[in-house]
Amino acid sequence: MSTTVQCELCPTECVLEDYQVGGCRARMNKGGVLYSLVYGKPCAVAVDPIEKKPFFHFLPATTAFSIATAGCVLGCKFCQNWQISQANPEDVDSSDLPPGEVVRQAAFYNCRTITYTYTEPTVFYEYMYDTAVLARQAGIRNTMHSCGYINKKPLQQLAKLLDAADVDLKAFTEDFYSTVCGGRLGPVLDALVVLKQEGVWLEITNLVIPTLNDDPKKIREMSAWIVKNLGPDVPLHFSRFFPYYKLKDLSPTPLETLRDARKAAMDAGLRYVYIGNIRSDAENTACPRCKKVLIERIGYYVKQNNIAGGKCRFCNTAIPGIWS
Repeated sequence: MSTTVQCELCPTECVLEDYQVGGCRARMNKGGVLYSLVYGKPCAVAVDPIEKKPFFHFLPATTAFSIATAGCVLGCKFCQNWQISQANPEDVDSSDLPPGEVVRQAAFYNCRTITYTYTEPTVFYEYMYDTAVLARQAGIRNTMHSCGYINKKPLQQLAKLLDAADVDLKAFTEDFYSTVCGGRLGPVLDALVVLKQEGVWLEITNLVIPTLNDDPKKIREMSAWIVKNLGPDVPLHFSRFFPYYKLKDLSPTPLETLRDARKAAMDAGLRYVYIGNIRSDAENTACPRCKKVLIERIGYYVKQNNIAGGKCRFCNTAIPGIWS
């Protein structure tokens, strides 16, 4: 009897022979059964401001207990965490932290959220799912920062336990995904729609890389797609690129490029567009009606918050998000 299996977790759908490891480095076929190589073994654990994820419309000024394991479903040439995302589980320092202990530590540190992040949560799907079940029972919210490269069925199952997701929409061309990330754009767009349909609070991050995905026309197309398929209230974060990993020959993103991207997105109809990885007034949340500053941010620090009961304190306009 054949022991060959096909993994159905991400769109790569690796076909694995006995004792073969998937491209994500985190799953192995043993005798016709797929096993996780990273379950309960995070290589990164931290207490972070929720703004670092980045979530700007989700429980501002609270903290998130953040975990990640080795591995990733993509191979982005610009990855800032490549030392763990592109590593084999046996080549990183990992902790023994089963789901129940994650939840206990999150509660101990007064974190209102557990965030599955840093590498790609899809590769530790079972670990994330089991932790999320216990977290929900304990009254702790579940969020993830993901590249969105996951198949529909497992994402729908996970979404039942997720309160929020920030998805990296890395570019708006198949060529970029193929040559720079080793994946495809289509499945990411599908995942964004699924998350929206499942009622998960959604924010999107786009790392703007000079010469590779900073074409104003494509940024306008991407923004228009978001408005049409996800709605105008989805926060979009344009993040500044710094040279990392295999793209050290490029320069950091100019602030002017980020401002132009933000203007293009707002002109397309998006109401909440931010600039990250650089200090600017575009870190703040403003009321779309009266234009007053609602949440003033300095980096990850919230200086003031003028949202009360989910509404602008000045003109009573409802501000989309999860605020309490």
